[in-house]
Amino acid sequence: MFSMSKQTHAATALEFSIACRFFNNLEENLVVAGANVLKVYRVAPNVEAGQRQKLNPSEMRLAPKMRLECLATYSLYGNVMSLQCVSLAGAMRDALLISFKDAKLSVLQHDPDTFALKTLSLHYFEEEEIRGGWTGRYYVPLVRVDPDARCAVMLVYGKRLVVLPFRKDNSLDEIELADVKPIKKAPTALVSRTPIMASYLIALRDLDEKIDNVLDIQFLHGYYEPTLLILYEPVRTCAGRIKVRSDTCVLVAISLNIQQRVHPIIWTVNSLPFDCLQVYPIQKPIGGCLVMTVNAVIYLNQSVPPYGVSLNSSADNSTSFPLKPQDGVRISLDCANFAFIDVDKLVISLRTGDLYVLTLCVDSMRTVRNFHFHKAAASVLTSCICVLHSEYIFLGSRLGNSLLLHFTEEDQSTVITLDDVEQQAEQQQQQQRQQDDDQDVEEILDVDEMETVPPQAKSRRIEDEELEVYGSGAKASVLQLRKFVFEVCDSLINVAPINYMCAGERVEFEEDGITLRPHAESLHDLKIELVAATGHSKNGALSVFVNCINPQIITSFELDGCLDVWTVFDDATKKTSRHDQHDFMLLSQRNSTLVLQTGQEINEIENTGFTVNQPTIYVGNLGQQRFIVQVTTRHVRLLQGTRLIQNVPIDVGSPVVQVSIADPYVCLRVLNGQVITLALRETRGTPRLAINKHTISSSPAVVAISAYKDLSGLFTVKADDVNLTGSSSSGFGSSFGGYMKAEPNMKVEDEEDLLYGDAGNAFKMNSMADLAKQSKQKNSDWWRRLLVQAKPSYWLVVARQSGTLEIYSMPDMKLVYLVNDVGNGAMVLTDAMEFVPISLTTQENSKAGIVQACMPQHANSPLPLELSINGMGLNGERPLLLVRTRVELLIYQVFKYPKGHLKIRFRKLEQLNLLDQQPSHIELDENDEREELESYQMQPKYVQKLRPFANVGGLSGIMVCGVNPCFVFLTSRGELRIHRLLGNGDVRSFAAFNNVNIPNGFLYFDTTYELKISVLPSYLSYDSAWPVRKVPLRCTPRQLVYHRENRVYCLITQTEEPMTKYYRFNGEDKELSEESRGERFIYPIGSQFEMVLISPETWEIVPDASIRFEPWEHVTAFKIVKLSYEGTRSGLKEYLCIGTNFNYSEDITSRGNIHIYDIIEVVPEPGKPMTKFKLKEVFKKEQKGPVSAISDVLGFLVTGLGQKIYIWQLRDGDLIGVAFIDTNIYVHQIITVKSLIFIADVYKSISLLRFQEEYRTLSLASRDFNPLEVYGIEFMVDNSNLGFLVTDAEGNLIVYMYQPEARESLGGQKLLRKADYHLGQVVNTMFRVQCHQRGLHQRQPFLYENKHFVVYGTLDGALGYCLPLPEKVYRRFLMLQNVLLSYQEHLCGLNPKEYRTLKSFKKQGINPSRCVIDGDLIWSYRLLSNSERNEVAKKIGTRTEEILGDLLEIERLSGVF
Repeated sequence: MFSMSKQTHAATALEFSIACRFFNNLEENLVVAGANVLKVYRVAPNVEAGQRQKLNPSEMRLAPKMRLECLATYSLYGNVMSLQCVSLAGAMRDALLISFKDAKLSVLQHDPDTFALKTLSLHYFEEEEIRGGWTGRYYVPLVRVDPDARCAVMLVYGKRLVVLPFRKDNSLDEIELADVKPIKKAPTALVSRTPIMASYLIALRDLDEKIDNVLDIQFLHGYYEPTLLILYEPVRTCAGRIKVRSDTCVLVAISLNIQQRVHPIIWTVNSLPFDCLQVYPIQKPIGGCLVMTVNAVIYLNQSVPPYGVSLNSSADNSTSFPLKPQDGVRISLDCANFAFIDVDKLVISLRTGDLYVLTLCVDSMRTVRNFHFHKAAASVLTSCICVLHSEYIFLGSRLGNSLLLHFTEEDQSTVITLDDVEQQAEQQQQQQRQQDDDQDVEEILDVDEMETVPPQAKSRRIEDEELEVYGSGAKASVLQLRKFVFEVCDSLINVAPINYMCAGERVEFEEDGITLRPHAESLHDLKIELVAATGHSKNGALSVFVNCINPQIITSFELDGCLDVWTVFDDATKKTSRHDQHDFMLLSQRNSTLVLQTGQEINEIENTGFTVNQPTIYVGNLGQQRFIVQVTTRHVRLLQGTRLIQNVPIDVGSPVVQVSIADPYVCLRVLNGQVITLALRETRGTPRLAINKHTISSSPAVVAISAYKDLSGLFTVKADDVNLTGSSSSGFGSSFGGYMKAEPNMKVEDEEDLLYGDAGNAFKMNSMADLAKQSKQKNSDWWRRLLVQAKPSYWLVVARQSGTLEIYSMPDMKLVYLVNDVGNGAMVLTDAMEFVPISLTTQENSKAGIVQACMPQHANSPLPLELSINGMGLNGERPLLLVRTRVELLIYQVFKYPKGHLKIRFRKLEQLNLLDQQPSHIELDENDEREELESYQMQPKYVQKLRPFANVGGLSGIMVCGVNPCFVFLTSRGELRIHRLLGNGDVRSFAAFNNVNIPNGFLYFDTTYELKISVLPSYLSYDSAWPVRKVPLRCTPRQLVYHRENRVYCLITQTEEPMTKYYRFNGEDKELSEESRGERFIYPIGSQFEMVLISPETWEIVPDASIRFEPWEHVTAFKIVKLSYEGTRSGLKEYLCIGTNFNYSEDITSRGNIHIYDIIEVVPEPGKPMTKFKLKEVFKKEQKGPVSAISDVLGFLVTGLGQKIYIWQLRDGDLIGVAFIDTNIYVHQIITVKSLIFIADVYKSISLLRFQEEYRTLSLASRDFNPLEVYGIEFMVDNSNLGFLVTDAEGNLIVYMYQPEARESLGGQKLLRKADYHLGQVVNTMFRVQCHQRGLHQRQPFLYENKHFVVYGTLDGALGYCLPLPEKVYRRFLMLQNVLLSYQEHLCGLNPKEYRTLKSFKKQGINPSRCVIDGDLIWSYRLLSNSERNEVAKKIGTRTEEILGDLLEIERLSGVF
């Protein structure tokens, strides 16, 4: 069975986050990673353009509200296991160290020339002798970096340390000389200059202490040589063996001498509690480290006695390490995350989502005397924490949306005595009780910070000098309080983990707002949506995914012969209200124009200044929306409202065919290749359009233009705007100078610092507050720099017949940038004139022609047909260049680049296929040898396909019209989002439309001549990979099914609360006993399950129609089953069937219930239309064992009960047993087709059973002999072939088939493994969808008839599908995959083939079958440039169009949601 797997929605869960200077040394970025996705964000001010003009950044004291803006996204062929950054000697930016499964390490850095990620070095330690016989993947390769950037270490296989030394920067002169002279030395001399030196291995068992079972490794601060702390457990124990063996953990410090490669042990601490989790080094001036255990925090330092506190009463019994109980705290640090926000303060995020601030209280001897905990807020359940810009904290999460918080410190002038503190604490507790913990950190609680100060300070603030003289007194009875405030700045949407998902029908809304029931006559009309149960505990939600936007059509009317539509505003100064609503709509026909006025209703108006007897090419607003400009094929007319001010005839012997406006410039393209620019001038109060006397040459003919007003400041010819990035060739010296220049306001102490290091300040401990204040001032420049407003500049981008793209500055029309062969679609567009002195190009445009003729061209690149350059993002800070050719749309982003005349380059972000279904549909442009009269008419080919809009549903972006219409968004979040419209329509023309009745809507013509006025559905969030709607549930959602008959979703939810009672076994029966263990004991959590109905019309829970299960009763299985029933024509009726289990304890036998319910419709209560459903209990009875899985076969019920599978018949409200069979360990999923029953065992792989109704027998047909931890199962349907798709615990997809005629199947006893593929993410839930054609042009023959594709959702929030391929397509893709493997460079050096090979813990005696095409790799073919694609296609003996046609067809098939 040939198949292909492709991920269509990238993983959204985050597991790692670090702050590093990714792009340049001036700006700190946030780098996050989750599964195989790496993203780089920056913290940017969230200030609209209007507010921004009023602000003066240099006078602002407080930073404005911030947002996270994504600047780069990379998807890797491997899951990130550890992420760190390091600043290498003399580098302009930090490098990233990323480790991957088993033992790989890549060192990466941003490449400013191509805006890509370049690999600096690769380190691979998977040889057999290093592995030491390990086959399992139990150990995560941890990476840690020395704080002084002298080396990095990686722990591999838990047994060895890899040391990666970095070159220190002691020889400035050599480096500079090497830069100047051409290098002619032997390659060995070259190697010695790289910043990373040769790595070496340390075997942990060869050290003085035999180190094994490493828990954590960290570098200590402030040592002369890199010093490594290792926390390990030499002999293991567990919670059940505490009485015999406790306190097993040991901490050792190793000093690494990198030159001699010796590593003595310099410090050891024995008998630490057995449940140690992590160790955290503390910076100077305090020093030492904190050891975090599940129930305690311990401070250790080499010369000081340890100080530890217990956080709950469990610590008192489990360890004999001396611990002092911490008052008022009852927490557990299991699964907690930590981050230092200051030398002596750290934020702790617990597994409940609570944020605590822990302060180390230090005495005059600089030893820790006390810990102070304070609950600051309740927030998301985190997986990683990271501090940015010293006042922002990022909480990354796998289970909910990730958050960016701002924490501020209030003024510390108040001094409070101890009794005041107690009063305050009481008030705070009352405050806390009143506030309810909401989903995110919406409530803001103060964080009290205590510091010890001497007693004489009651009356006034202490002078720092006094403190320096007297030190702080030992009898500190006064505490000085500082407060912290946390507030949410931004959140990143996350839909992980997808616990369960199903497909349901989409509810649509009719014109008058009545909800329309989905009634699909055929499969073709069925509109399905994907609903997933995502998140966990208080971050739980239902996520509704939509793959292509289905606009809500408000009204539509027939307009024959209209080719194009525009909407414009009336004079903004005259309008009293509603400035942003459109007042006129113009429709262009072949040789005339319709003018409509749009107010409460839409009417045609006549006798206006608009011309109506000529076809209009363009209408738009000019002069801050005070004027309207209407361009016909012969004239340019300037109007104010409906009054004509000026009419400029364009008489150059050829019609005007394209217009682009950048207020106040109007640029026209004439059919014969000329470009005319006009500018709006207001002299003495009369507005006029003046023709610009500067022109650009008209040969080769200009085929597309776009005028652009730049607000981002990227388009600049001045070098000083760009020197932030530092260029790579300027070497070390200039960047060093840059460091010095960055701090103009140097104080004397800072100079001392520079001379003598920070030793001088170490004695002035108490003036740290002052130092902090100064550094805060310096650190706040980063956001001030981002608030500086760039002056607008104006540019004209043109494409010529010869395939070049040129950028001219307006109004002087100087050529500043030239790209050869833009239609080829190279990854990076560069300036061909970068090295030509500008003096050459200014004298005469013909010189540019000469320059361009010398440049090499690729043969037969497609010609650019249309250009558009638009400022996207917030306030136009992210310019995108869109180039449309005959076959595709290229989307480029602009990035800074320090060389050349115009300091930019373009990097390709995405490439959209604009081919029709079959290549034969493309008509080449008709020859223009028509008579003159004809050409002055409007023609469909002049209609612009790229339509920018400013506000549709609150978003700005670009609509791409044509056969595959889609919206292109890039919001203030900074990620490019492309959402298809409608699935199958062809959009001719589009305009944004804002009106009283249609707020922020749009209009478009589809294939018919109907003008549809519509809005985007407002309940979806469009700034995500797929438009999604998250319905918060505030509890964990479990199984989810869609009941089609009643059109309602049924969902199992799980809530958790601590419990003090439990069942114990007393010899013959169980009895409930209650425990009371004091107030410092943390009680275990019990689960309460419930089933609710959710209506897809409002996505609210249906009231009074839920089932609450008994305490201790866990729902293990839930399905809609079709059981035999005499009352219906088919003889079957749908019931809800739930299987449960009572989880008491290991001493009490497991028993479960089978519940069967029917949903009945009743008359709803008045005013509550939702209350029309009720649940009727059909059957409920306790079974002999736990009910672990449920399904139906031929009208009978199938259940997994304990270690048996039973078949039941439902008769007269009772279940009667029909047949049973013994199975393996624990069957957790059953699916059926016809009379076959396919079961999954949690350890023993899969089996296929067969039920024969006439003999009432259940027999084993076939099974897989190898053990496998199965997570999910589904059928693969390929015409008459049936495959069994299995996902397992290690993120593999495996396809089995039943082939009794094959020899190795032992006559059909054994299921044969036909294909396998490593996804890299764990899949819990899948469902099937039938393939059928959508779209206007049916492709013949249809190769996917009667095939089903399987949609899967992963625990990292990714969605994808597995599709059976026709053999012809499979062979073509397989050849393409093999060529692409060696054709593209691999990010991080990761090989896609190795990544996609089956991974397993145990070595099995079978080879990987492969046979599954890697869809993500095949789709990367689209992003190749045209010449590379042709080369690859030639290598495998096919045509580019064939491959693109196959890709497009699969995209159409899979875009069903």
